[in-house]
Amino acid sequence: MKVLGLAGWSGAGKTTLIEKLIPLCVADGLKVTLIKQTHHDVDIDQPGKDSWRARQAGAHEVLLASGQRWALMHEIHDGAAPGLQDLLTRLAPVDLVLVEGYKREAIPKLEVHRSANNQPWLYPGDAAIVAVASDVPPPDGIRHLDLNDAAAIYRFIRTTVGV
Repeated sequence: MKVLGLAGWSGAGKTTLIEKLIPLCVADGLKVTLIKQTHHDVDIDQPGKDSWRARQAGAHEVLLASGQRWALMHEIHDGAAPGLQDLLTRLAPVDLVLVEGYKREAIPKLEVHRSANNQPWLYPGDAAIVAVASDVPPPDGIRHLDLNDAAAIYRFIRTTVGV
């Protein structure tokens, strides 16, 4: 599988860009998966439902399935959170995996940067960043893509990642 990370500070526009890139991929017939890392406590389950009750009772995993989708909830308890490589092995084969978060992983990454955030650039300290999508040009020679031109960013991804 081809993997590309989108790294940047909160509020830079990573999710918004991903929402624009996925339909472009799908229109070209690509299968795309998104791995999104969050530092918040996330629960897709609903208190009181059977699956929630099974997790509260101590189930290690609960797989919730319907005619439209399924979701596997794996309880970590006191263990370490899985690394990106562990998560990639759990995915069904696809053409492209976009990764939001995991900005310290050694995977090819596109830095998403917005000048209004007043945050430092990530690319000088991360050799895995292959280009920057920003509303302003970066201060030196790294490849710059206009953050507001999703089609150009998509073409760059297709060429760079090879999908």
